[in-house]
Amino acid sequence: AIQIGGMLRFFGDGYQTSKLLDGKRYWRIPVMDGEFVCEDKFGTVKGVAGGNILILATTQAFALQAASRGVAAARKVPDVILPFPGGVVRSGSKVGSKYKKLKASTNEAYCPTLRAIAASQLDPNVSAVYEIVIDGFSREAVEAAMKNALHAACGEGVECISAGNYGGKLGPVHIRLSSLIS
Repeated sequence: AIQIGGMLRFFGDGYQTSKLLDGKRYWRIPVMDGEFVCEDKFGTVKGVAGGNILILATTQAFALQAASRGVAAARKVPDVILPFPGGVVRSGSKVGSKYKKLKASTNEAYCPTLRAIAASQLDPNVSAVYEIVIDGFSREAVEAAMKNALHAACGEGVECISAGNYGGKLGPVHIRLSSLIS
């Protein structure tokens, strides 16, 4: 087990409180809209991390609508999680950085605002990109969630659905979108 809430609690600066429920310790940390509640310790298991799709759309509204459909569809698959808030990532990353201390940084190839100053993977009519990241207990679960997300995200304003390919630098599992189309 790893201690998460037990460390985050210090953010409460002495105002945090602990609660024992069903034999598990939780920390209640005051925040500006109520409380942040977190388990003291989490268990861990081996799994598959980093399944993803990139939704390239003509407008931010179309991209967000598509991402929302994709998230809802992916969440129907058992044994997966979408680890980002709301299931949607707006700050897509790449492995590496110009700063040696960073392991990941902005994926400039998918940032519409950098198109004029950096190599871009975006067509001129794409103005927004969102990513859905999927982690799961098995490759099969991640593939099923990716397939659901990919098909659900298709729709008005979506120009392309792609995926991040990190050249094996993030793990041994590589899921090709072409295998999920049928």
